[in-house]
Formats: sequence, C-alpha cells, structure tokens
Amino acid sequence: MLKEGDKAPAFSLPTDSGETVSLKDFKGQTVVLYFYPKDMTPGCTIEACDFRDSLARFKKKKAVILGVSRDSTERHGKFREKYDLNFPLLADEDGTVCKAYGVWKEKSLYGRKFMGIERTTVVIDPQGKIQSIFSKVKVKGHAGAVLEAIG
Repeated sequence: MLKEGDKAPAFSLPTDSGETVSLKDFKGQTVVLYFYPKDMTPGCTIEACDFRDSLARFKKKKAVILGVSRDSTERHGKFREKYDLNFPLLADEDGTVCKAYGVWKEKSLYGRKFMGIERTTVVIDPQGKIQSIFSKVKVKGHAGAVLEAIG
C-alpha cells in the first residue's frame, strides 16, 4: 500500500486526445492524479466539473490535474467534450496503474461484491514523491480540499 513520502509509481497512459502522458512529463510540477470509477456517472461528473471549475487556482499553485479511469480513450473524449473538461483524462484500460496506486479494490453495492476503482486522489510533489492521499473521496468540495493540501 502506498503512503505519503513514497516515490510515486511511474506510468505512461493514453489520453482522450490520443497522446501518451507519463508522470515524468510533469517533473518539477505538482500532479493531482485523481482516480474515478466511470465516465458519465453522476458522482464522477460532479468531481470532474469541480476540478474543471478550479483549474485556474490549481495552475496558480503550479499543479496539473490528471483524471484516471479504466474507460477507453474514446469514452473519455466524449466525457471531456460533453462537460468541457479542461484537463487530460487517462485511459488505464488494463488497470495496471490503478493496481500500482492501490485503488483497484473489492467494492460492494446492494450486497453484490465486485472489483472496481475506489475513488482516490493522489497528490504527487514536484520531486515525484507522494505528498497526500485522499481515499474514499466524497465528491462534494473535494477539489477545494485538494487545493488546501497543496498549500
């Protein structure tokens, strides 16, 4: 299990716009890596729009926002376009990055157990170390809490 102070696991993933993004591309910047279950669902839409509306404040703190789910790049593109999202969405279709960050977990809904992404945000400092981990995120007000944690 990852904890604050650990080196963030490296990754390279395709984005909704067709390019590949790697953690090393953001060396010297704070990275807000937020994992969410599924494009177009109510909670994920609220969370994405909250980050979208807060992007200018994140940029002032030299922080970038990257959304990650197991949806395809095509689905990410539709989600990003529909809600005018102003940051990249990364497609972790095989779940490698979700597993590396420990967010692929057993979940339960109405008594049914299944594997899925536990909504989690990981803040990575400019040196590539984990600064903060927000587990089991409640979407309302989450972007503000992340901004406070960045300082």
